[in-house]
Amino acid sequence: MVSFPTGIGILSLAIWLYLIALRGGYWRASERLSKTHAAPPAWPAVIATVPARNEVDVIGPAITSLLTQDYPGRLDVVLVDDHSSDDTARRALRAAKDTGRADALSIVQARPLPTGWSGKLWALAEGAEHAQDADFLWLSDADIAHEPDNLRRLVGKALAERRDLVSLMVALSCRGAWERLLIPPFVYFFQMLYPFPWANDVRKRTAAAAGGCILLRREALEQAGGFAAIKGELIDDCALARLIKHRSPPGASIWIGLATTAHSIRPYQGLGGIWRMVARTAYTQLRHSPVVLAGTLVALVLTFLVPPALVLTASVHGDVPAALAGLTAWALMTASAWPTLTLYRQPIWLAGLLPVAAAFYSAMTFDSALRHWRGRGGIWKGRVHPATVEERQPKL
Repeated sequence: MVSFPTGIGILSLAIWLYLIALRGGYWRASERLSKTHAAPPAWPAVIATVPARNEVDVIGPAITSLLTQDYPGRLDVVLVDDHSSDDTARRALRAAKDTGRADALSIVQARPLPTGWSGKLWALAEGAEHAQDADFLWLSDADIAHEPDNLRRLVGKALAERRDLVSLMVALSCRGAWERLLIPPFVYFFQMLYPFPWANDVRKRTAAAAGGCILLRREALEQAGGFAAIKGELIDDCALARLIKHRSPPGASIWIGLATTAHSIRPYQGLGGIWRMVARTAYTQLRHSPVVLAGTLVALVLTFLVPPALVLTASVHGDVPAALAGLTAWALMTASAWPTLTLYRQPIWLAGLLPVAAAFYSAMTFDSALRHWRGRGGIWKGRVHPATVEERQPKL
């Protein structure tokens, strides 16, 4: 008869065999933006839309990176100032003047936020109204800086492969000890949740995007119902990807990859910054379901915490098959994290600490649920996500 430690070790190992062999090869971190696409006969017009709310510390470099693209076609930038109480708009204009392209920057003051809209999606909708003559919208967050050839490569990808949406998961800040421990695993877990090869396959229903950098065909957005079709979504990037892939005409194609040409210029300021980032949306990802939350936490424990626990307590339980199953699962886990750590130029030994990172993310996910239950979920830039407020109202 199989002992309990051996049984749970075999289950954990089976999970890792599935993840490595049958989960779309997510762990390879192989989806990257190519430089090799041929130049089109004519480059389409692009309007970059930047939603910004109190971004004075980062908006200057972000605007500079947009206005200094070596894009051969028309490129204009629309900054949507979402009721900032600082000098975001003024700093953006100063950056544009310093590049000598102030004429290419338009600053739009967002109208009051309507009921049922998330702040970012409303700002994007406001910007889209000023892009009616563009072929593509380039959605770029206010804390993202782009290499000069990034837009040319994005457009080349979209045209060569007939993609309606091309997105990059930008390189996140990874400098301090907490960032080195937690940011590469964050990128790794995102790829596990949304395997990029599956998202990029028109035959698969998986859809994902990363909101920091999205190139979007304007006609496809309009055919899918515009930003109004997802107006209340908190995880707006993946909602947009689903909208384009599932609601556009048959054959709609999206692509998401890992960036080497765009990076975040906002540091996370230690564990607290990372914790707030995850806790803001984690419970939304679980559809605000206590049952899904419980299942997710159990799955995280089985997948990431059981293998090292079986190995490190082998002298206590004395179950050799359990220890061997745990060691094999831990080895697979460690090997699977190497490509993402290599992308972030981090030492390979950090892969062995993936269970530690998973424990932190489990705690962040549970805290996200607590915040939601207390009516403080989805807080961003001083706003509580509208769904959080609405769900607290009594049902008649």
